[in-house]
Amino acid sequence: MKCKRFLQLVLVLTFFTSCISNKQLVYLQDEGKSNESIEVKSTQTKPYRVQTNDILSINIKALDQKLVEMFNPSTNTGNAQQQNSPQNLYFNGFVVDDHGNIRVPVLGEVNVMGYTLEEIRTTIEKRLLNEYFRTQSRLFVNVKLAGLRYTVNGEIGSPGTNVLYQDKANIMEAIANSGDITMTGDRKNVQVIRKYPYGFQTYYIDLTSSKAVESPVFYLQPNDYIYIKPLKQKSWGTGTTGMQTVSTIITALSLVTTTILLTRNL
Repeated sequence: MKCKRFLQLVLVLTFFTSCISNKQLVYLQDEGKSNESIEVKSTQTKPYRVQTNDILSINIKALDQKLVEMFNPSTNTGNAQQQNSPQNLYFNGFVVDDHGNIRVPVLGEVNVMGYTLEEIRTTIEKRLLNEYFRTQSRLFVNVKLAGLRYTVNGEIGSPGTNVLYQDKANIMEAIANSGDITMTGDRKNVQVIRKYPYGFQTYYIDLTSSKAVESPVFYLQPNDYIYIKPLKQKSWGTGTTGMQTVSTIITALSLVTTTILLTRNL
């Protein structure tokens, strides 16, 4: 009888510890509040400051388009979809070198390290007006990052490097764009490695908590590396759902029982 009770206790403990609960799967949970309550939270994000190896897309327009053709080489590379492809942006974009400079026609090297996109736009516009164009040319300068490039690895549907062509995107959008976290992925301890001018810094964010929006890595920055760790249930191999766990336990017990019966008959 004691042996049977012990086996029952082991089965119950195995069942509850091996299954993945609903709380481990749901994003941005707000503890202690009903589903009907709605709370609006304001988020403050600092403008991104350009770093080395970033690729900038600089588009210049004027009344006389012939004057700006040399500044816009991508306009002669086919349709708009081809112009915005990662390959075209890599070859025709303005890459920030190790010294924090980009090379712009006529202007030569322009230092952009640590500047925001708006500050870079203002600098280029002023210099072009002073050195090449006239005020009557109605100069228009547009500076953007050539997409938000990020890499996601681990327990994710489609691991790899992706590019989001948006001015701003959060980690939830990046994960959705990469096929979502698998059932065995740890949403409570997502690792983000972010590049800074002084090196790399590692952050951890709990995507199951509504407080994730307050994390400094909730909004993406170029070249972020996101790693989704596996849950312990994956290494145990007992199953991710209750039915899978029961099936695994029954199979294991059947194997043990068969082995015992064959041993006794020998």
